[in-house]
Amino acid sequence: MIDPTFAALAVLTVFQVKHVICDYFLQTTNQLQNKGRYGHPAGLIHAGIHVLGSLPVFLILPVSLPAAALILAFEFVVHYHIDWLKNDLTRRYGWETKDKQYWWALGLDQFAHQLTYLAMTLALVLLSR
Repeated sequence: MIDPTFAALAVLTVFQVKHVICDYFLQTTNQLQNKGRYGHPAGLIHAGIHVLGSLPVFLILPVSLPAAALILAFEFVVHYHIDWLKNDLTRRYGWETKDKQYWWALGLDQFAHQLTYLAMTLALVLLSR
């Protein structure tokens, strides 16, 4: 069996790499422009791409199919809403890259995503025992 500490660090590493790829390299202009519109397909697709990118963690810490589905559903819902809220607020208040509030919103958005990955890692560690 894999050492739990090493497994948790490996899972967090996969989440970090996945986040950079999905949030920066794979994100389309359409997704960037429409994530702040609740229910818009672009935001849903973006969250779905994140879920697909998380699948490799189950090779490190396998869990039951229902547990995996629950963890991935959690990620989808939380990721979608974090992005929607940040984009809705920046659009509503007209914050742009020149405004410190824009950067606060972006920083809190990224922090919330990282907390999500910590929660998912904890769930994987506890459920894989």
